[in-house]
Amino acid sequence: MLTGIGSLFFVSAGWGQELLLTLDQALEIALSENLTVQIADVEIEKAGYARKGTYASLFPQVDFSADYQRNIKKQVMYMDTGAAGEGEDSGGSSGITVGRDNNWSTGFSVSMPLVSPTLWKSLQISALDVEIAVEQARASRIDMVEQVTTAFYTVLLAKDSYEAFHQTYQNAVTNHENIQKKYEMGLVSEYDVIRSNVTVINAEPNVYDAENAVVLALWRLKALIGIDLELEIDCMGSLADYEPEVIAYHSRQVSLQENTSLRQLELQRQQWQKTWELKRAEYYPTLSLGFNYQWTSMNDNFRFNQYNWNPYSVGDVTLSIPLFSGGKRLNDMRQAKANIRQAELQLTETERNLEVSAIQYLNNMATNARQFQAAYSGIDQAQMGYDISVKMYETGSGNLVEINDAQLALTQSQLNLNQSIYDFLINKTSLESLTGKAVAD
Repeated sequence: MLTGIGSLFFVSAGWGQELLLTLDQALEIALSENLTVQIADVEIEKAGYARKGTYASLFPQVDFSADYQRNIKKQVMYMDTGAAGEGEDSGGSSGITVGRDNNWSTGFSVSMPLVSPTLWKSLQISALDVEIAVEQARASRIDMVEQVTTAFYTVLLAKDSYEAFHQTYQNAVTNHENIQKKYEMGLVSEYDVIRSNVTVINAEPNVYDAENAVVLALWRLKALIGIDLELEIDCMGSLADYEPEVIAYHSRQVSLQENTSLRQLELQRQQWQKTWELKRAEYYPTLSLGFNYQWTSMNDNFRFNQYNWNPYSVGDVTLSIPLFSGGKRLNDMRQAKANIRQAELQLTETERNLEVSAIQYLNNMATNARQFQAAYSGIDQAQMGYDISVKMYETGSGNLVEINDAQLALTQSQLNLNQSIYDFLINKTSLESLTGKAVAD
């Protein structure tokens, strides 16, 4: 019984329900539920906040402050009356105690940069930080799509392999039952019964191994897409559904412009370029504006309602011209320049390696397509050979060895066909991941 919930479908299976997934549905769940993708999204959010924080430096900064000082020992001021000669001690004169016990001050201060080349370059670097975070998140999605797609195809391969081994087992059981009947009728020897029974026994482990491979592949898929591991799932379709794609394949040129590794390296190169410009900007003068408005009060008691608050305000414009830093700015520029050269070399080396990988995937797909054609043309003949061997044995002109050989050839042809489709799809998936086409921008 098939039931639908949203775009997902459940089918009754035993005591519970089984979730049937297409490849698109598996990818949709993975991109929304997988923790790796969610972590990458949070990284974008963090980079966005950091960029806004850098932009905030362009606006006026307003601060409120309050200060209290307690004079434990007040200062003493002496007045020179001129009675003593210049340089003589005036210790005989009396001093005047200055100040009061309590000093209070409070007020606001405002500051903002007017000309700050280093700040402007920092804004450009922060913008690149956001772009790098976005590209890293895109890389996480591309990697997730590749893993989930590969896992989905692995489930289909395991299921088709199970079907091949199960069919082999069923053929062995059918042959054994027919031989048992012939033996009871005295038409064949006991040796044929024993041989056919051994064939059945030998076919069983392959069925169990194939069944276990299906279970493990489904568990792997569930873990990747981030759903409850206790939920029963199954993948819709089979590798045979992709046969038209293999048949229609033809070699083509690919572009690496959307490759996420190259994009990240290019952004890092741009970031180092901006860093070098920032270090150079440290040689430039800066101009800033400031304003303070304060209230002060001095008293010998804590009768706040009797305090007399005296306001004062100050405005200033500050020009700062760098003169000497012991060579620090120069060496920082040299270090940033070396980082630019290193990034350019990494970019060139990575691009060359990716081009080799792309050619390898294309050649593999062409080979897989040829393997498919060979296996496809041989599977019908293998089936015909098996049917003929069975008929020959039934008419007494054949033997069990011929049946077993024909069955082995048929099974191998089915496995080769499935493997060629699977290898083609895996190489195609890797190529799409390499070219950055697995996930839209």
